[in-house]
Amino acid sequence: MTQPDDLHRRSIVIDAHCDTALLAAEGNYDLSERHDDHHLDFPRMREGGVTAQIFAVFVEARYLPAQATRRALQVIDAMYRQVEASNGGARLIARAADIEAAKADGALGVILGLEGAEALEGDLGVLRMLHRLGVRNIGLTWNFRNQAADGVGEERTGGGLTTFGVALVEEMNRLGIIVDIAHLSPAGVEDVLKVSQAPVIASHANARALCDHRRNLTDAQLEGIARNGGVVGVTFVPAFVDGTDGHASLQRILDHIDHMVRVMGDDHVGLGSDFDGFFGGEQTVGLEDVSRMPAITAGLLERGYSEASVQKILGGNFLRVFRQVVG
Repeated sequence: MTQPDDLHRRSIVIDAHCDTALLAAEGNYDLSERHDDHHLDFPRMREGGVTAQIFAVFVEARYLPAQATRRALQVIDAMYRQVEASNGGARLIARAADIEAAKADGALGVILGLEGAEALEGDLGVLRMLHRLGVRNIGLTWNFRNQAADGVGEERTGGGLTTFGVALVEEMNRLGIIVDIAHLSPAGVEDVLKVSQAPVIASHANARALCDHRRNLTDAQLEGIARNGGVVGVTFVPAFVDGTDGHASLQRILDHIDHMVRVMGDDHVGLGSDFDGFFGGEQTVGLEDVSRMPAITAGLLERGYSEASVQKILGGNFLRVFRQVVG
């Protein structure tokens, strides 16, 4: 009989989205120390058996538009300094083999991603330089409109990718940067699936059929991402899990995974917590912080998933996309 903890510790576990880099950028949150507040740090990543984490570089509204690139560089610099201070405990990930090596060595993988293309300031040259700095995933928008596309908060306009947005997706494909459609308007999702020649991800989103929130994905969108070869990261944001206060739970997360697997197949579902992206006392019961990640493995096994399927959902599917897109 499969032991959940043993399977979890043997597996490559990848979380496709957290906002903890912003805490690091404020200068008073040391990722190498275990904290009692917030959701994620390096010690709790180890407790949770996480192999690699995508840390979102998000540019807050107060820096837009004039300081967008500088602010993104400040957040990236903060993550470089956190990795350096870990004395080898964490390492920057540039390719799929680095994730596998981190697992073998017992190190934590740090993947840099942008949440929103504002930092590019409409310039593909900036994109190329950020790629050189290690950015391997870019969510084209947050909720609102930028130079690349309309976010989901602008969906009534019917707007999708701009001309720059199309060029951006094409250049990301060429460079080996994963296109992330989380937060994108429905028309933008449709445009990306037409333009991208590489698999895409939705780093943190749930099934709209189970929770009717604009940030969640319809079955048609899920099917489109599956046809593209991409992956959707089930997210722990309470409002996206259940939509009602106090009802978000591990079991409801597992319901979303069940639904996505029925619609997409088990090759296209992953994890995207959005840890440290929601506060104010909100929590998904059973997944209160990153140390609780093994509960997902136990829950999937209890629901009858095979070891192979569990390992795909925990990180194998994202690793496949990373290898296909990034190399």
